[in-house]
Amino acid sequence: MTHMVSLMKKVISIEKLVKKYGKLAAVDGISFDVYQGEIFGLLGENGAGKTTTLEIIEGLRKPTSGKISILGHDIRHGIKDIKEQIGVQLQSSAYYNFLTLREILELFASFYSTQMDPLKLLQMVHLEEKSNSYVNSLSGGQKQRFSIVASLVNDPQIVFLDEPTTGLDPLARRNLWQVISDIKAKGKTIILTTHYMEEAEALCDRVAIMEKGKILTIGETHKLVGATHNPYRINFITKKINTNLFNEISKFGEIKNLIGKANNFELRLKTQKELNQVLPLIQQLDPEGLIVGRSTLEDLFIQLTGKTIGE
Repeated sequence: MTHMVSLMKKVISIEKLVKKYGKLAAVDGISFDVYQGEIFGLLGENGAGKTTTLEIIEGLRKPTSGKISILGHDIRHGIKDIKEQIGVQLQSSAYYNFLTLREILELFASFYSTQMDPLKLLQMVHLEEKSNSYVNSLSGGQKQRFSIVASLVNDPQIVFLDEPTTGLDPLARRNLWQVISDIKAKGKTIILTTHYMEEAEALCDRVAIMEKGKILTIGETHKLVGATHNPYRINFITKKINTNLFNEISKFGEIKNLIGKANNFELRLKTQKELNQVLPLIQQLDPEGLIVGRSTLEDLFIQLTGKTIGE
């Protein structure tokens, strides 16, 4: 993948980007590239600088300093050409309540030289039956799906999605993941911000984890996850608390009781070899449930920052 990325076309290049509000640096000298056809994620908790970064790239905010190139155009001089080729879904969108979904898409499309058929866009997110409805009649998930296709009216090469699934229930979130995957499958490049680690892991080819305006780490999602201190984990439930066996098991890695669950344990391990060696010992505890897995982006975030997203 790394070799492939190096061969892919660079569609966004950010160099030493800074955005200051007085003495506060909301974005503090970050640099990264985005390649054609990938989903690139900016991750971090609220206030990390993700949305500010996105809004600067989109041309909605002016940077304090730094260079931004999009599709070969310098953002300082080529913003008109850039806007023809990007689609933007903002964190909160407001639409006319007196226009139907179809009319809103037709209005937006009229601003561009390249246009997509509004009905085809609505079909893409299973809203074709709502084409003559108003936005305020839609559910939360439907509104989010509509706001994403509204960013596609000009058939953009790059799509920006800012916290696209915030506030949605799990099923609506999964539906939106499918929509985002479908957009990628059409050859689009997508940049999204999120504070949901599971979402980034499911969707993103590469991610940059941000905190306090800086990028803590950047890379291919699966490789970053694999670089955690203890990348392997075993979860098991047992009522057979054998002290000698637990002492043997604890020699292989870090074992702890999962919060709030008396008989549910998690063992973190450094290597596949340790995993293979310890499994027979755990089997001797007659576990009721046994799950073998890998670390997650959330584990990496905790490792890098010393805190969880919820803090």
